[in-house]
Parts: sequence; C-alpha cells; structure tokens
Amino acid sequence: MAVYLTKEKKSEVLAQHARSANDTGSAEAQISLFTYRIQQLSDHLRTNKKDHSCRRALLTLVGKRKRLLKYLSDTDLQKYRELIDKLGIRK
Repeated sequence: MAVYLTKEKKSEVLAQHARSANDTGSAEAQISLFTYRIQQLSDHLRTNKKDHSCRRALLTLVGKRKRLLKYLSDTDLQKYRELIDKLGIRK
C-alpha cells in the first residue's frame, strides 16, 4: 500500500483538530485523520476506477468515521457540530 500519510502531514492535520499537542486518540483527532485519508483515496479512485482494494479501504474508512461521528454526536453535540463545520462534511 502506498504511503499517503507522512509524519509531517499527520502532525499538521492533528494540530488543527486535536485537543492537545500529543492527542492522537480523541474522536476529533481520529475523525480528522480519517477525513484526510478519505479525501486522498477518493482522489486516487477518480483516476484509477478499477482499483477495488482501494475502494474497499475507502468504504472501511467511511464506516469507521461514521461510527466515530455517531459516538461524538451522542457524547458531545457541540464538539460534533464544530467538527463537521471545520471539516466540511455533512451539509
């Protein structure tokens, strides 16, 4: 599998959405990383339509992000609304 998430890019994405500097496990941080990866895989699939393993990975990530968003909306509705506005998902 191709390396599409370098340490620099990961730290950049986490700096925007994480609760603290070392936060990688919070729902907000994980959702932001999944969103970045979903965007990258979507771009890849636009050019490589027959890459079925990539499509499966994309669907897996979308499902994980959906479950985390559901968890965040159940636990803290305000953070959920702020996060979807920042990331531009769910209109």
